[in-house]
Amino acid sequence: MNTRNRSIAPFTVRLLATALALGLAAPVALAGHHEGDAAKPSQAKADIVDTAVAAGQFNTLAAALTAAGLVDTLKGKGPFTVFAPTDEAFAALPAGTVEDLLKPENKDKLVAILTYHVVPGRYPASRVGGLDEATTVNGDTVDIVAANGAVMIDGANVVMADVTATNGVIHVIDTVLMPGS
Repeated sequence: MNTRNRSIAPFTVRLLATALALGLAAPVALAGHHEGDAAKPSQAKADIVDTAVAAGQFNTLAAALTAAGLVDTLKGKGPFTVFAPTDEAFAALPAGTVEDLLKPENKDKLVAILTYHVVPGRYPASRVGGLDEATTVNGDTVDIVAANGAVMIDGANVVMADVTATNGVIHVIDTVLMPGS
C-alpha cells in the first residue's frame, strides 16, 4: 500500500470564500446517507457533481472541479466511481497547497490529482471491497485494502460508501489522494 506524507494545516478562509463566491456551497445534506446505511442506497436523483454539491461537505472539491474544467465530464453519462475527499481532507493538506492548485497555471497538475480520484465504471462498496487495486481515469492505480469492515483507498479511509448518483457512485474519503506519492 502506498504511504502518504500528510501534514495538517488549517483551512483558509480565502478558499472557503472562493467556493462560496462560485455558488458551490449548498446547505442541503445527503438525506438518507449515513455511515451504516450503505446497504440501502436511496434512488439517485442527481448526477455526481450535483449530488456532491448538495451534500455541503465537498465545497473545495467542487471549486477544484470547476478550476480543472471537469464539471461537465462528471455531469456526463458515466458511469463513474468517485472517491471524494471532504473539505476537511483538503484542509489537512499543507498550507497553500489548495490555493496553488487552483491557479490557472497549475491546471494540469490539478486535473491529474482530481482524475486520480475517479475510476471509470460503477463500483459500489460491495465490489470495491473485493479489489486490491483499481485503475483511475488518469491511468495510475490506487491501492485498495478491505479489512474488518473498513476500506482504505491509498491509505484514505472510506468514511461513507455508496452515495448514489444518476451517473455513478461516490465513496467519501478522509484524505486527498496524490498520484505518484
